[in-house]
Amino acid sequence: MLKHPLHIIRYLIKPRQLAIATVLLISSALVAGNLSASAKRVVRTKPVTQQLRNQKTVPAIRTTPTAIEPTQQVDPLESPYPVPWTWVMSTHEQVSSTKGSGVRFYRTPSVISPDGKYAAYSRVQLQVKPELYHSHVSSVMFVENLQTKQLRVVTASSPLANNPNRAKEPGDQPGIVTILIPVSWSANGDRLLARQFEGSLSASDASDYAVVWDRSNGRSNTIIPSNAAEYGQAILLGWSKVNPKEVIFQAGELGEEKRQLWAVNLQGKTIAAKENDQPIVFGRTIKQAWAGPQTGW
Repeated sequence: MLKHPLHIIRYLIKPRQLAIATVLLISSALVAGNLSASAKRVVRTKPVTQQLRNQKTVPAIRTTPTAIEPTQQVDPLESPYPVPWTWVMSTHEQVSSTKGSGVRFYRTPSVISPDGKYAAYSRVQLQVKPELYHSHVSSVMFVENLQTKQLRVVTASSPLANNPNRAKEPGDQPGIVTILIPVSWSANGDRLLARQFEGSLSASDASDYAVVWDRSNGRSNTIIPSNAAEYGQAILLGWSKVNPKEVIFQAGELGEEKRQLWAVNLQGKTIAAKENDQPIVFGRTIKQAWAGPQTGW
């Protein structure tokens, strides 16, 4: 039996043809080896962009985890303009279980004035401690002139309001939550309505105040229904459709299904909202990343 291929070739072809066949076999092996080596060199030097030309670009993996930012927030008062409560809870859980303590920030969406000249947004700060009731949530609300990039800070005068220009306020105590966020501009953009949410991380006590900022003089009024003490909670809903200079609140006890609507003016005068009255808001809401001078706060 003929076991080797070259023995078979000797019987099938002439000696001269055998020499030619042998040369071809050796040449083919050398060429194949060179091509294999070249291919290896090409693979090593081939740019990543060429390798993924027909694939989606994969972003680089971050070494530092980014802040948790849920797409849907769950508000403690079930407000139509929620504070970033889900972010507060999930971020506290993440930081306290890994690093124990730390400071994290959240930027709210911007509310653009009807004339497109101003944007209002807030920076929420969470000071994380291992125990939730020792943590603290505060905020700073900005109004930015989109043409000049000039910033103004809007503050509330409610009991727990945070003022960046003052230290050691009641709202700085552990376990306190005080968040001011923009809700709506007026129809012509001369006033800004904001929600001041105040509560506790360890109790169900919470309520809203309304902050109305005047663009012409830079002053703000903080208001709440004058009869708020009779109710457990007041929830800011928006401007009054019947009287645009008034603000609509919903007030009632926790868990109560039917709650009374109240119209409150800038002086705090409170009346029951008319049957045909309803809250309205103005302005365009957009999401932006942190940039510019506000990052210095």
